Amino acid sequence: MYKISEFAEMTGLSKETLRYYAEVKLLEPAFIDPNNNYRYYDDGSYFLAILLVQLRKFRFTIQEMISVMEDKSFTHLEDLLKQKKKIIQMQIKELRLQVKEIDEFLASGKEES
Repeated sequence: MYKISEFAEMTGLSKETLRYYAEVKLLEPAFIDPNNNYRYYDDGSYFLAILLVQLRKFRFTIQEMISVMEDKSFTHLEDLLKQKKKIIQMQIKELRLQVKEIDEFLASGKEES
C-alpha cells in the first residue's frame, strides 16, 4: 500500500488531483484509515492511475474518463480512443486550413504595400 504522497510521486498525479479523482469517483483509494483518514493506494490503483494519466494526455474530459472507468472490462476503450483520434485529425485539418488562410491574408497585405 502506498500513501497518497508516495502514490502521487509514482504516478505523476498531484495529491490534489488524486483527492479530486476520489471525490468524483474516478479513482478512489484502496483503503482509507478510519483513525487518521490517510488515503492508501495499491498496485491495482497504480494501473488505473497510469491509464488516467494517458487519457489526460489524449485530452479526455473528466466525464469521458469516468465513462471509461465505469466500464470495468474496458471493452469500449478502443472505440473511444479511435473516436478521439478522428476528432484530433479533424482539428489538425482545420488548424492547417487556418494557417493557410493566415498565410494568404499576410501575402495579400504585402501585395498591396
